[in-house]
Amino acid sequence: MHSVQELQKIINKAITDTVYTEKPAELYEPISYLMDIGGKRMRPVLVLVSTELFGGDVTKALNAAIGIELFHNFTLMHDDIMDKAPLRRGKPTVHAKWSESAAILSGDVMFVEAYKMIIRVEDTILREVLDIFSRTASGVCQGQQADMNFENRGNVSIEEYLHMIKQKTAVLLAGSMQIGALIGGADQNQARLIYEFGENLGLAFQLQDDILDVYGDPEKFGKQVGGDILANKKTFLLIKAKELTAQNQSSELAWWLDGKTHDPIEKINAITSIYDSLGVRKLAERQMEEFVLRALAALDEISAKNDTKILLKNFAESLLVREH
Repeated sequence: MHSVQELQKIINKAITDTVYTEKPAELYEPISYLMDIGGKRMRPVLVLVSTELFGGDVTKALNAAIGIELFHNFTLMHDDIMDKAPLRRGKPTVHAKWSESAAILSGDVMFVEAYKMIIRVEDTILREVLDIFSRTASGVCQGQQADMNFENRGNVSIEEYLHMIKQKTAVLLAGSMQIGALIGGADQNQARLIYEFGENLGLAFQLQDDILDVYGDPEKFGKQVGGDILANKKTFLLIKAKELTAQNQSSELAWWLDGKTHDPIEKINAITSIYDSLGVRKLAERQMEEFVLRALAALDEISAKNDTKILLKNFAESLLVREH
């Protein structure tokens, strides 16, 4: 069994060894640029982990893993355009370094390159893998559109929010694991179970991200704490807080959300204080734990008995919030 760090090294080497020499260079250079910036490589790692879980050879899953990472970075390239983001992982975004038009077109080619890597799986599972990948890609786009729609809506329900993050975040983790499982030789039922594990784990991760954006250590979190508050982003915490204050139309929360000239630090502190008084952090943690427990239940049904299953179990359990 490989460690996560070993799998990251395998993936990073494969990415470094992949050189796009096609012309025009302006179309392909942004792909190498964005892929070389790095990242945790969580999704391709999960492809390889799932392959190994069912006794497969990770080298046979490497092309699919790179395809998943290409697709993920394609979504980042286009997300950065929509968000008008100047930086990605501390480096200029593709549209800032080249142009928006170049980033759109290069992103389109990146999506094609992802498919070219995915179709290198064995013919016996090709149709099934392509079906999973295509449904996953559509789901991610649907989730992104829903997230954008939420920006222009005053009220979003918890149910709508959870569906959105499932599409935008969780389905790619789940699809990555299902593809890896099929490459590893899993039958359809076992592959479905690892999909359930990945989907619920992805939902838990996003809720953890919501919590960390407000309560995390900025040094460990890697980005500005309170950014979601400043953007009035519809997170689990905000949606739940609005639900709990819905009876009070002149609530303090509404005043902070509607104001255009609030001092950023004051706004973050004020809304965090409201969250504290309503106990929404605890509610978010309970929902996160529920998804973790669902993930663990699916994992328990998987028949594999090896160190990789233990690794995944420990990975999921690390998200459980324990009272101190």
